[in-house]
Amino acid sequence: MFRWNEENQQAQQAVLTRPAVTASKEVEAICIDILNAVKTQGDAALLKMATEFDKRETPRLLVPIEEINQAEHLLSNELKAAIETAYANVKRFHQAQLPKDIKLTTQPGVLCELKYQAIEAVGIYVPGGSAPLPSSVIMQGVLAQLSGAQTVVLTTPVKADETINPAILYAAKLCGIKTIIESGGAGAIAAMAYGTESVPKVNKIFGPGNSFVTMAKQLVAQTIPGMAIDMPAGPSEVLVIADERANPEFIAADLLSQAEHGADSQVILLCNSERIIEKTQQALTEQLAKLSRKDTAEQALANSSLILVDSVEQAFAVSAQYGPEHLILQLADAQPYLNLVKNAGSVFVGDYTPESAGDYASGTNHVLPTYGYSATYSSLNLLDFFRTYTVQTISKNGLRELSKAILPLAAAEGLDAHANAVSIRLEAMNNER
Repeated sequence: MFRWNEENQQAQQAVLTRPAVTASKEVEAICIDILNAVKTQGDAALLKMATEFDKRETPRLLVPIEEINQAEHLLSNELKAAIETAYANVKRFHQAQLPKDIKLTTQPGVLCELKYQAIEAVGIYVPGGSAPLPSSVIMQGVLAQLSGAQTVVLTTPVKADETINPAILYAAKLCGIKTIIESGGAGAIAAMAYGTESVPKVNKIFGPGNSFVTMAKQLVAQTIPGMAIDMPAGPSEVLVIADERANPEFIAADLLSQAEHGADSQVILLCNSERIIEKTQQALTEQLAKLSRKDTAEQALANSSLILVDSVEQAFAVSAQYGPEHLILQLADAQPYLNLVKNAGSVFVGDYTPESAGDYASGTNHVLPTYGYSATYSSLNLLDFFRTYTVQTISKNGLRELSKAILPLAAAEGLDAHANAVSIRLEAMNNER
């Protein structure tokens, strides 16, 4: 237990410090080599990496459309229904985000418009290292589908002699994705960024991944003109704010649900009750022993903290300083405190709103800023799959009036050609009289 008010500022900062992301020079060098190989060798490089990294004896890249269509027959009715429910809820929530063009007359004769246009080609990366993630397909695929993107490419790694998980294929089918590539890591990112014989080139790449995927995304965004990525990504994290009547079993379960993601994940509890923290420690020990990913969660807990604060208000101040990916509010009445929420990727309100709901099926998106980026980045939303552009249409009289602002500003900036582009038109109008 870390007693916040009994420690100095240096210790407080240390307890909120995240595990170092392995974005070493070695990772960067390896990624640069992989990017160059895919850029120059295309499919051949991807197939070679599938053999080398994923231990595949007879690797392939493009999943046949027949296999995508047949995937649902390999799923239990229960799992199929779960995927359909998650798809429907995520689609319903994000459909409400569909943007509308804006048309406005700023002054007589001056019409300005804001238009939305879907990004033409998008790439979706779905991790597949330790478990298949159909939820990740849904969270990204639904948005691509709603945006109307013309080209949608999904890449995901497949290990050894395994086949691509039918749950991933069925989720992709619901999202209308037909181009599915069996490739992972930095190689898959390179393939979507440069394009290969089998992988269409895209304009923006979405999706979480390990340190190599993260580094590769950053590199292509920095080096390929016009290439964009969704957001910086890091290990998963959760912060729980709980009061003196919170359920320690619930708290422990929420902390462990994130700790099992990876050894570099981080979970934090902020609570104003020493008794609740002690009971949560006991619950963590008991629940941890029953987890299939016990070793992973145990390593993550070593990076984590249970922090005693003086008040719920102080807990929100500490949370804002940390900037969590997920913020869970296990409070008797959270509503009065919601205006204190700052720098959180997604917020889960009340005892019966576990983070797992948002991860899978409530409707909100689970692609969220991590590593403190919630202070400046937002959760993935439909507008991330659009670009905007403006249009202006000005009449003769409109330009005559607007010139009273344009010409002095152009003169103040010393840009004669800017002024002349207006003056020459004004002169033409005067000659017409």
